[in-house]
Amino acid sequence: MSSTPPVFPRPPLAPRHWPAWCGIGLMALAARLHWPLQRALGRAIGTTLRLALGSRRRIAARNLALCFPERDAAEREALLRAHFHALGIGLFEFARAWWGSIEPLRRGLVVEGVEHIEAARAQGRGVIVVSGHFTTLEVCGRLMCDYVPLAGMYRPHRSPAMEWAVRRGRARYAAAMFPKRDVRGTVRHLKRGGLLWYAPDQDPSGGDAVYVPFFGRPAHSLTSTHQLARMSGAAVVFYQHVRRPDGGYTLTLTPAPAPYPTTDAVADTATVMAGVEAMARAAPDQYLWIHRRFKRQPDGAQLY
Repeated sequence: MSSTPPVFPRPPLAPRHWPAWCGIGLMALAARLHWPLQRALGRAIGTTLRLALGSRRRIAARNLALCFPERDAAEREALLRAHFHALGIGLFEFARAWWGSIEPLRRGLVVEGVEHIEAARAQGRGVIVVSGHFTTLEVCGRLMCDYVPLAGMYRPHRSPAMEWAVRRGRARYAAAMFPKRDVRGTVRHLKRGGLLWYAPDQDPSGGDAVYVPFFGRPAHSLTSTHQLARMSGAAVVFYQHVRRPDGGYTLTLTPAPAPYPTTDAVADTATVMAGVEAMARAAPDQYLWIHRRFKRQPDGAQLY
């Protein structure tokens, strides 16, 4: 974890960016509420979001029907409600990660498998720490940085206010941040023995991608984990982060199945997506189902 966060000058408060600044201000204020209150408010906000965001609710419901056909309608409806509760709580976790204290979240924290990262680094190798898009992603990234110096990749924002907030917020705990197109800087970081926290599980708008199985369906998926590992010689470790029913968190690191990487980009990408699927099955309410994961299909089918 970085000792002294860098200083990011705040951009001008131009009127057209006031909505973004208002959102940032609300997030900073929300980060300071007591954690039990945040959890209760989060569930209430999640219920409101489920009722108000009809398109996202329908996307999530469709994803659950596609991924859990063995569950009946009542079970999937219960999972949908639990997912929106997790989303609401995730908003406050997100706020705490960037603007507040995570000391209450450290209580009861369970961290498993750090030795896998230490073993790779002892060999002089970098490590790609692969996760997925879960509602706990941001706060658990910060919690893991108590144990290992994670760097991350991010998508630059068009809004100067949001770009400032992202860089300032993550600089509180991340070892470095690389824009998603900075492949050269990312590979250099890995070659120097650095760690890269990476979530390659969403349908990409660009980049080298292939179709591999995800919950038994073809999913358009980036080959970038394979490419980065091949270019840098880095090890690949899966990172599962779960908010437990008792309110605590469990962070688990496990090596990718050997050998990884191979010379087969499709097979390696399937390995990565199988790892993310296992994480999602372990905490199905906390995976980000509101994303149209199957919007592209090899036969052109429209699933949404």
